[in-house]
Amino acid sequence: MRQDRQKVALVTGAAGSLGFAASENLARAGHHVVMLDIADSIDDQAAELSRKGLSVAALAANLADEESLIPAIRAASADNGGFDILVNIAGISLRRNGQKVPAVDIPLEDWNTIMAVNLTSVFLLVREIVPGMVERKWGRVINMSSVGGRTGCTVNGIHYCATKAAIIGLSRTLAVEVAKANVTVNVVAPGRIETAINKAEGTAAEFIDKYIPVGRLGTPEDVAAAIGFLASDGASYMTGAVLDINGGWFMTP
Repeated sequence: MRQDRQKVALVTGAAGSLGFAASENLARAGHHVVMLDIADSIDDQAAELSRKGLSVAALAANLADEESLIPAIRAASADNGGFDILVNIAGISLRRNGQKVPAVDIPLEDWNTIMAVNLTSVFLLVREIVPGMVERKWGRVINMSSVGGRTGCTVNGIHYCATKAAIIGLSRTLAVEVAKANVTVNVVAPGRIETAINKAEGTAAEFIDKYIPVGRLGTPEDVAAAIGFLASDGASYMTGAVLDINGGWFMTP
């Protein structure tokens, strides 16, 4: 168990572009970061940050499998003396030939899969980790929504969009419940970001010209910076907030 009470962060989806950038940002801020992902690459990615002198550890776990997830989280929490920062980034989007699936064509199995990874896992981790934050009288929960959870999805189906909207309601309700314990709960809602998925689809210069006043896609580092701020003492008076990291997308008609 860690004795120095260096703040410990758990970042889910840490093998992805956003999760990796967030893990590095938090580690550079002096926190110990447990990088959780189901991807085989998570050990190598944690090692990459360790070689930079950052305090990180890998945790391989399946967010959609409660029976294996919860013991893994409890073991990691015990090893680290609890988690002070919880960053829920992991998420999936199921498409058909790279395209949005119409609502009437979505199989119940796909609906349940997205709910399990994008939403139920957030609830499970909150239930496991937040009580320790409340007991220690300090905590930060940062959940990942999306511009699709704010306006409706243009490239993802209703199952994905429903989870991202639900994240906001979950976060605001939890924020009220734990506010007096000095635990904040906030949401980051990115727009179009330079992730592997978006690069595979193409940048579409006309989309940027039409919808993004700053004239570029966001970067994982843009999102990580917002997460880092929300995890800091400087954000202690912010809770139940949604930070829209979208280059001004909401200002366009």
